[in-house]
Amino acid sequence: MLDIRKRTGYLLLAIMVGHVILISAQVQSKSGVRVLEAVAFGAFSRVQLGASGIVDGVRNAWGSYVGLRGVRAENETLRARLSELEVRLQEQRALAARSVRLQELLDLKASTSLPTLAAEVIGGNPNPGMRTITIDRGAADGVRPNMAVVAPKGIVGRIIGEPAAHASRVQLLIDRDAAAGAIVERARAGGMVAGSEHDPPLKMELVSNLSDVKPGDLVVASGVDGIYPKGYAIGHVEKTEQGGGLYLTITVRPTVDFSSLEYVLVVLTPPRPALPAEPGAAAGSTR
Repeated sequence: MLDIRKRTGYLLLAIMVGHVILISAQVQSKSGVRVLEAVAFGAFSRVQLGASGIVDGVRNAWGSYVGLRGVRAENETLRARLSELEVRLQEQRALAARSVRLQELLDLKASTSLPTLAAEVIGGNPNPGMRTITIDRGAADGVRPNMAVVAPKGIVGRIIGEPAAHASRVQLLIDRDAAAGAIVERARAGGMVAGSEHDPPLKMELVSNLSDVKPGDLVVASGVDGIYPKGYAIGHVEKTEQGGGLYLTITVRPTVDFSSLEYVLVVLTPPRPALPAEPGAAAGSTR
C-alpha cells in the first residue's frame, strides 16, 4: 500500500514538473524570450562561467609552472656564467699583478750595471727555524754559492750550498743565521744587519751609542761583506734605543715583503773577500 502511494506521489510530481516545463516553454518573458529558454540559459551560463574559471586557473597555474621552470633554468645558467666570469676576473687580476712584478724586475735589471739573472721562486722551506726559498736557476745558468739575490725593493738573501743544475737555495736575510754589512744612509753609521725571530725580523748591531740614528732612516748594504752590492736597500729603522753597552739597540723593518716573493734577480758577480772592518762597521754575511 505504501509503495503505491509513493509511486503515485512520484508520478504526480513528474506530471507537475512536466506541466511547468510545458508552460515555461510556451510562456514568454517581457523581452520576448521563453521562460524555459531563459532559465536554461542562465543555468548553463553559470556552469560555463565556473568551467571557464577552472580552465583559466589551470592554464595560469600551468603557465606559471612552465615559466618558473624557465626562470630556474635561466638562473642556473646565469649563476654558471657569473662563476665563470669571476674565475676569469681572478685570472686577469693575477696576470696583471704578475705583469707589474715582472715589469719592476725588468726595471731593476735595466737600472743596475751588475750582471744579473732573473729567477722564479718555486718553493720555500717549511721549517720556521730556517728561512730559505728555492729558485729555478742553478749551476747550468751560472749560479754559484754566496751570490747575492735581490728584488725590486731591496736585498733578499744569498745562494747557499751547491746549486743543482737548474735550482738553488736562497738563505733569506731574515733568517736568524744570516747577516749583512750595512750602513744608515742619513747618519752614515755603519754596522751589521742580522736576522731575528722577532717582529720586525731584522736588527742592526754594532752601531755606536753616539750615532744619530732615528726611526724611519733607510738602512742600505755597505758592501763590506763582499756579497751584497753596496747601496741596495735593506730596510727602515723602526725603533732605536740606547743599549746597555757601547751600541744602540736598533730594529729594522725590511723593504722586501718576504711572504710574497715570486721573482728575484741573482747577482752573477762572484763574491769577494770581505773588506777589513771599519770603526762602527761589521764584515761578513753569516754569523
